[in-house]
Parts: sequence; structure tokens; C-alpha cells
Amino acid sequence: MTLGRTRSVALSGIEGAMVEVEADFAQGLPQFAVSGLPDAACKQSPDRIRAAASNSGVPVPHRRVTVNLSPASLPKAGSGFDLPIAVAVLAAAGALPGGVVEEVVHLGELALDGTVRPVRGVLPAVLAAARAGVREVVVPAANAAEAALVPDVRVHPVRCLAELVQRYVVLGRGGRPEEPEVVSVAEPALAPPPDLRDVVGQDEARLALEIAAAGGHHVFMVGPPGAGKTMLAERLPGLLPELEHDQALEVTAIQSVLGVLPGEGALVRRPPFVAPHHGASMPAIIGGGSGVIRPGAISQAHHGVLFLDEGPEFRTNVLQALRQPVEAGRVVVARASGVVTYPARFQLVMAANPCPCGLGFGKGADCSCTPMARRAYLGKIAGPVLDRVDLQLPVRAVTRAALAGEPGEPTAAVALRVAAARALQAQRLAGTPWRLNSHVPGSELRRGALRLPAAATSDLDRAIDRGLLTLRGYDRVLRLAWTLRDLAGGGSPTRQDVGLALTLRAHAAVAA
Repeated sequence: MTLGRTRSVALSGIEGAMVEVEADFAQGLPQFAVSGLPDAACKQSPDRIRAAASNSGVPVPHRRVTVNLSPASLPKAGSGFDLPIAVAVLAAAGALPGGVVEEVVHLGELALDGTVRPVRGVLPAVLAAARAGVREVVVPAANAAEAALVPDVRVHPVRCLAELVQRYVVLGRGGRPEEPEVVSVAEPALAPPPDLRDVVGQDEARLALEIAAAGGHHVFMVGPPGAGKTMLAERLPGLLPELEHDQALEVTAIQSVLGVLPGEGALVRRPPFVAPHHGASMPAIIGGGSGVIRPGAISQAHHGVLFLDEGPEFRTNVLQALRQPVEAGRVVVARASGVVTYPARFQLVMAANPCPCGLGFGKGADCSCTPMARRAYLGKIAGPVLDRVDLQLPVRAVTRAALAGEPGEPTAAVALRVAAARALQAQRLAGTPWRLNSHVPGSELRRGALRLPAAATSDLDRAIDRGLLTLRGYDRVLRLAWTLRDLAGGGSPTRQDVGLALTLRAHAAVAA
């Protein structure tokens, strides 16, 4: 036999496409060529495969070998194609039974001694294989638990090429090879999240955090250094419920693509909290890269919280680029090598000092900044970005009275109210594509089934007439009002709910 076939998966973002791996031996000068848009790592596979096969006792014949990765128009990236190429080549050489390997998906990188090394993106690759009807996958032993998260797929872990060759030889003779057991990894015991009880004072900010958690709203906090902005942001994920199964699969798949999956491959159940440094580049925040397009911080924070501390210190183009993902819940990254879409349904929390020196809050007696410098500092966060942030509030310095007062509610108590409010939203939005108040489009709030009577929106109507709100801001106040009503026990928002939502949306101390 001079033609061997098997299957693998090429990833684009966290979506996978099936790849047919074909190998052919022909007459001519010895050569090992790989075609079908391989990247640099994939083009180097022949050298690794020859060494691995030789050291595993099944050397590749010294002849002209052509490998095709089909469809040829689809880019193939990474060293995860080593194993499927090696299997196809050995099947073409007659060292493996061709009929046994044709319908099996193979993933893995080969070391020179034949060891099968783990690769990134196994979970989304196996998910794609399952959707394509594949029922058997061979993966590196280190990725087996991750692959086993996908139901209805038989996972065969492999430690080295020689072990895989022996397995297929036994199968080709009609025998039953000894299968290593895939041990399901128990979800690790996580440390308890930071407790809201640790926050001193800040009643208004605590309320804003509860509202944000209940309705999935974005938050912008302005206050002096040491007021507790970072402490508040770090406690938001603890108020959010655990991820549902489909959400957990998406988050785990993103971490798999990045190679940062914690533990041994357990499903990520806790909403992620991502806090990039203010010096981070556009690709680090939004996604991209010169070679393989990797997810950025906004995708790492999918179904979780993205915290931008010292918001005005971030590059202007980075902040401007947040506008589309904040609205759409996804990001489209276009490069010369292709276009990739990553999910990015996150809650944005931004924090900022009131001015460069940080002391220009309240009376600002100790502030050394000029009025122009203060305006220019917060002006670095463009209006279109702030217009997409639901809750905008001041965080004042902690007073001595607050220090001497009783501690606030713990995270567990607030999380119960958040869960109850989300249950009301799920009941109201059942049968729609939306899960939270923050997801409901403005047209539905203004003209659809959720339209409020004129008496309830009178203050909001006057605000938009005076030019104090954009139409987007109008819609976001309505979403906040619905969340306030859900936290109060349900029903339709009243004029008082809308008024409080309007205050939380456009606080004078922040607007100034």
C-alpha cells in the first residue's frame, strides 16, 4: 500500500474543522513534503516524525513522501499534526493497517524519542470531532482528561508512538489491545473567593456591585487611591453563580487554546476574573498575534469579569477597541492569515483615579493638578466607551466612622439575592435568546413586551429631551431599572426604580 489516510482537526479560534490527512509514497529522490497550508511548526513535522519513528522501531522508508492536509485551503497551525501525519505515513508504508486508522482522529506532538507530547486546544478539537460524527480520538496521555469532557467519544490516551503502533497492529490482527484507563479528573477544591465583608464602608459601591452581578451590567468607578476600587472589583466574581455546563465548556475551551487550563483538565466552573496590566498591547487585550491568532484578555474573561484598573492609563486604541465586543459579546480579529471570531461576553469593570495625582476628589485640597489636566486625564476614556457602561459611580475615601462601624454583609448573603434576581430574569426571558437584563435589546425595552408606562419613564424622558442621555444610555437605564426591580422581588419597574437607575448611570461626580 502506498496511500495512507487518517483524520485530525484544524482550529480557527475555538471552532474546529475536520482535516483529512493523506500520505503517499512515490518513486523519485527521497523527500518528505507537507502540503495544504501548513504553518512553520507544521512544516517542521517531517524531521520530528522521521526521528520519532526511527527511535520507535518503525522507521519511515527512505523514499519520496508527500503528505496532504485537506481541505488544502484551510490554514493548519501547530505541532499537533505530528501524530496524524506519522500515522498516515506509517499506514502508507504498510507498518499500520490502513482500515483501522482511517476514521480515527489523532492529535499530538512528537518528541524525537517518540514520546507524544501534549498540545493546546484538545477540548475544542474533540468537540469539533464529535459534532462531525467521529466516535474515536487518540490524544496525548496528558490531554486525556480534557478530551474526556466531551460525551459520546471514546478517548484513547497514548504516551509514545511505539505504544500506538502496537495497539493498531493488534487491532489489525483482530485482537483486543490493552487500553489505558482514562481517569476522569475531579473538579479541584477551589479556595473561597474574596469576601465582600472585607470592604469597609462604600455602601453605594456595594449596591452597584450587587446590581452589576444580578443583571450582568458594566461598572465604572472613580475615586482616590486606597478607596477600595480594586478590592470591590475582585469581589464581583464571588457574587456570580457558577457557570452552566455550556458556558463552562466555552470557558474551558478558551483556556485550552491558550494552554492555561488549570489542574489536570477539569471543567472550569467559576466565572473567570481577568485583570490585565495597563501597559498591555492591543493583541493582548483584544486578541491576535503575528502568527496564530490567540484569544486576548476579553475572551479569557468570557462569562466572567474583565477588570481594567487605572483605566485612563490604557492605550487609547485599546479602550476604543472595546466598543464592539462590549455590545456584541464577541470579537472578530482579522489578520493576513485569516479571520477568527472569539466569544467575549464579559462584564467590564473599570477603575480610575480622578486625576494624574489621584487626590482631586471631593474638595481636592491637596491636588496638584490643573483643571485642564483633570479633564484631560478622565477624557482619555472616550465618551463612546463610557456610554456603554451602565453603572458610573464615585468611590470616596474611607472615613473614620466607616472604620469604626459594623462590617457589611458577606458575599454569601448578597450572592443569594443575586441568584434570586437572576431566577426572575430567567423566568421573564424564557423562550427568548437573552439570559440577563443586560442582554435585552433596546427595541424590546422601548416598544416590545417590556415597555414601561409613560408615568414610570417620565424622569428618563426629560433627561433625553435635555440631551443628558443618548439613546444607548436611555436603554441602559431601563435595563438597570429592571434589575433593581428584580432585586426588590419582581414586577415591573416603578418611577422610583427608573430614577435610582438614572442616578447610578450618570453620577455628577463622575461626569465632572
